[in-house]
Parts: sequence; structure tokens; C-alpha cells
Amino acid sequence: MKKISQVPSVYARLEDVIGCKWSVSVLHAVGAGTRRPGALEREITGISTKVLSERLRKLTHYGLLEREAFPELPPRTEYALTEAGRRLVEIIEQIQRLDSQLQTTTPGGRDAKRA
Repeated sequence: MKKISQVPSVYARLEDVIGCKWSVSVLHAVGAGTRRPGALEREITGISTKVLSERLRKLTHYGLLEREAFPELPPRTEYALTEAGRRLVEIIEQIQRLDSQLQTTTPGGRDAKRA
């Protein structure tokens, strides 16, 4: 029986991006203006060169980052958020704000300061 290669669903791709603890850090760093791989590696504490390269490749493949290679010596590569990447970063920031708001409320949904 012949295997049919399947394109990952939007949800599978989102899980691959959000499910990796490094993807959000990479997206935030690029969105904040860090564009070169070496600078990203210094900016994101604990990420290895191998993992950073894999995440940059995957995020570019998914259309969240765009890669620009400059034909100079030594070679220089820079990354930037695409429109889809900017929109995803905005959504992640909204989720972070919601999380902060939820942490200040009690389980009953009342503001912890009023309780």
C-alpha cells in the first residue's frame, strides 16, 4: 500500500510552533529587533546553536519569519517577522496579558485586591 504524504494541518503546525519552548522566544526576539542568528543566540538564554538553527528553519518554513541572506564575506543572514509572524506575536502577547490578569484574580473570578 502506498503512503500518502500529508501536509500538516494548521493546528499541527501551531502546536509545533507554540509547543516548542524556544519558538516563542525566537519570535519575540526577532519582533523586538534582534535579526541575526548570533545575536539571537546571545539574546535567548539557554538556546543552543543547533536548536536555534532548527527553530529558524521551521519558523521560516511555516511563513512566520523571512530570511534574507547577503552575498558578502563573511556571509550575513538576517531574519524578520512576516505579517503572519507579527499577528502570531500579537496573539501570544494577548495570551500573556490574559494570564497576568488571571493571576491577579481569585478562583471565583473576583479581583484579589477586593477580596
